[in-house]
Amino acid sequence: MKPGRVDAIVDLAYGVMIVVAVVLMVAVGGQVGLAFGLGVLISYAIHVVWKMARFDPKWMTREVEKTIEDTVEDAVGETVQESVEEAVEDAVEDTVEEAAGDGKRRGQQSPGEPAGN
Repeated sequence: MKPGRVDAIVDLAYGVMIVVAVVLMVAVGGQVGLAFGLGVLISYAIHVVWKMARFDPKWMTREVEKTIEDTVEDAVGETVQESVEEAVEDAVEDTVEEAAGDGKRRGQQSPGEPAGN
């Protein structure tokens, strides 16, 4: 048999087991059906993890790497942007102040001053 077909049959079997758990909850009693259903769901979760590991062994590593990469990128991007904005703003202010101070010291006329001072 092909692995894909086997996996489909197993998934269908888990679905049938969940339906049986619901029927047991209604027919026999809540505790028996609930215990059976919980067991089926836990075993299905284990089956899904096993299946993912079998078909694509690096899937969990990729998902964790992607999550970490996105988180770090967002945090670092914001921090770097704020730092660069502050540094550029300070540098521009210093340069403008120096240029304005040099012009007045050399006796140059400021744009708003009347001529002849």
